Amino acid sequence: MEERLYGYARVSSKEQNADRQKEALRNYGVSEKNIFVDKSSGKDTERGGYKALRDYILRSGDTLVVKELDRLSRSKTDIKCELENFKARNIRVKILDIPTTLVDFPAEQGWILDMVNTILIEVLGSIAEAERKKIRQRQLEGIEQAHKRNVKFGRPRAVKPDNWYEVMHKVKIGELKAVEAMKIMGIKRGTYYTLIKRESEKK
Repeated sequence: MEERLYGYARVSSKEQNADRQKEALRNYGVSEKNIFVDKSSGKDTERGGYKALRDYILRSGDTLVVKELDRLSRSKTDIKCELENFKARNIRVKILDIPTTLVDFPAEQGWILDMVNTILIEVLGSIAEAERKKIRQRQLEGIEQAHKRNVKFGRPRAVKPDNWYEVMHKVKIGELKAVEAMKIMGIKRGTYYTLIKRESEKK
């Protein structure tokens, strides 16, 4: 059976792009149509593109190529589990930033490749996990500092339109229905009921 080559790229947010990773995968020989991309955190493996590739597309004899080890996950435990899973299914993983994973050893020397890669992956997996914890710590420190400056998080507080009381009076006496009132005031359903709830809590 002919070897099939697939690539996987991941960035942590929708604002980022995976062009650098995709270019590296294409340069290695992965077809554009065989590159899967997720825009999601690497804290775990619960990502749509990755799960589809791992669970439904990759099969025995295939090769998965990633630019960096932490594209699979930033958790060392997850990385080890994923690599063991691929190995058990006879799916080879090549990591462009770990050149030894790209070398094709003769079958009788495969144990050398496994040993070297296991050591490298253990070290780099630990680094990736430490980096994730550092990022999380920075986020928590940033949130704490923002709270001290009274910075508010979440959605902006709903504001009553200028004609709120006039329109709501007509709703109350039955001249207008809720849907009509929303259109007249130019607000969405969620905002409408949020404002009503806030008014009722004042009473």
